[in-house]
Amino acid sequence: MPIKAYAADAPGAALKPFEYEPGVLKAEEVEIQVEYCGLCHSDLSMLNNDWGVTQYPFVPGHEVVGTIAAVGERVTTLNVGQRVGLGWFSDSCMHCTACMSGDHNLCPTAEQTIVGRYGGFADRVRAHQEWVVPLPEGMNAETAGPLFCGGITVFNPIVQFDVRPTDHVGVVGIGGLGHMALRFLKAWGCDVTAFSSSADKETEAKDLGATHFINSRDPESVKKIEGTLDLILSTVNVDLDWATYMTALKPKGRLHFVGVVPNPLSLPVFPMIMGQKSVSGSPLGSPATVSKMLEFSARHDIEPVTEFFAFDQVNKALERLRSGKARYRIVLKH
Repeated sequence: MPIKAYAADAPGAALKPFEYEPGVLKAEEVEIQVEYCGLCHSDLSMLNNDWGVTQYPFVPGHEVVGTIAAVGERVTTLNVGQRVGLGWFSDSCMHCTACMSGDHNLCPTAEQTIVGRYGGFADRVRAHQEWVVPLPEGMNAETAGPLFCGGITVFNPIVQFDVRPTDHVGVVGIGGLGHMALRFLKAWGCDVTAFSSSADKETEAKDLGATHFINSRDPESVKKIEGTLDLILSTVNVDLDWATYMTALKPKGRLHFVGVVPNPLSLPVFPMIMGQKSVSGSPLGSPATVSKMLEFSARHDIEPVTEFFAFDQVNKALERLRSGKARYRIVLKH
């Protein structure tokens, strides 16, 4: 039976109905009946071929929530009818050093759900069983999709760097990623400082979990918190005065990037050496960390702030995302 999807046939083109034959289900694959799928900025970047890896016709969609419709003959971890999610990765080699260490998201040959294959803007999508993660009992399936990309992107550093409830953490950018970071860190027990270039977001940032708010357009405000933060998590894709942010870190503090800034960083090394500070970045998370994030979210009733569109309104949803007006994640639903 063909899979019915929405695809673009050229960079930036509108999505149109598209069908393809998926072939025989592989032994360790599952087929997901898609109920909901988030719309992410990465879908837009891929649609435009911003990264030079898009193949057309292109079917976006890597924040999938649905039920298992079929399983391959060697699938042992999932059952037909089970509600699951699928994110940016759809397979990894399972035998390299990264995979064997539990860092499947760092596998150098990992398959990406919308790169070189068709994604989740469809009625069904397939993936390796290891990357398909069950939703906890009681989790709201309608809003869970963005957790599988935006959510895990900001949750992974909390786990990787052993963030403690007593830590003081800064979040740069209160958007699709940043608003989820605020909710996670608040529930984690941290003292959270939100940095935003929009001064009118202060009330909303504090409602989302921020303890403090700083207008990032005001360098003097940033300087006032010199030496107070254990971690700064940057979710933005714009260039800022990163040297000033480094001064806001305590000794052994870390400036960590999950948003892709346009230009290379320029930082004075001497203050980093004297303060034993570090700069780092990370991509999403392993299946085990995704599962941990879902359990944490369910326990603390954490959901992304979400807008909904029907799948046949996909181009309207894309325009909403392009305009920068989405608050804060968009989900398509059948």
